[in-house]
Amino acid sequence: MEPIKIMPCLDMKNGRVVKGVHFVDIRDAGDPVENAAFYQAEGADELAMLDIAATLENRKTRLEWVKKVSSVITIPLTVGGGIGSLEDIEMVLSAGASNVSMNSAAVKNPPLVEQAAKKFGSDRITVAIDAKRNAAMPSGFELVVSGGTLPVAKDAVDWARQCQELGAGVILPTSMDGDGTKAGYDIPYTKAISSAVTLPVVASGGAGKLEDFYEAVVEGGASVLLAASVFHFRLLKIQDVKQYLKDRGLPV
Repeated sequence: MEPIKIMPCLDMKNGRVVKGVHFVDIRDAGDPVENAAFYQAEGADELAMLDIAATLENRKTRLEWVKKVSSVITIPLTVGGGIGSLEDIEMVLSAGASNVSMNSAAVKNPPLVEQAAKKFGSDRITVAIDAKRNAAMPSGFELVVSGGTLPVAKDAVDWARQCQELGAGVILPTSMDGDGTKAGYDIPYTKAISSAVTLPVVASGGAGKLEDFYEAVVEGGASVLLAASVFHFRLLKIQDVKQYLKDRGLPV
């Protein structure tokens, strides 16, 4: 088993780190550069930075944020939000990101995933898959785009399989039902995705206590554990999470 990685996530809006519940009720969570440096010092394995308003505001990811954050860390940085073309990917990688995360643009234009994987390498292309429960879908999970505002009548698990075929290197599923609630990762959703692909799966949305991280690996099949609220508001330390997993026999 590969070592489990811990990935704090900086959700960005107006130059600040923010955190919401179910993608709304946003509150401030500090300065991105200070947070990034703090998390690296705490032992984070990777960092995610998502420009949560980029797609809704129909604009590109703010490159100055990427430059500032990447300048204070040496761990891998995955950047998402408003990435809709090969040019966008090139600019974000040039600004210091190691990986890009695509969501809405990939759904609208699936060949973009394939083109990006061929040009930049699969290991640099993450596809984020936001979903909510819908019993009408074969898997029970419907794909949602545009920052969680637009259901697209497409099965989220089928889409994950398609992304793997297109050449994506990582799948980042987030359950809108769990986001920001600190009630635990959506294990059935995470498991549905991890069972459908052979790629690394990032558990995302809802981590609130140490047990949640363990369940995401053992029951959900995730190999990267993304969390925001518990780290931003200092409810848990990264080292505490790692020690907890280690004590239960998981490599970290």
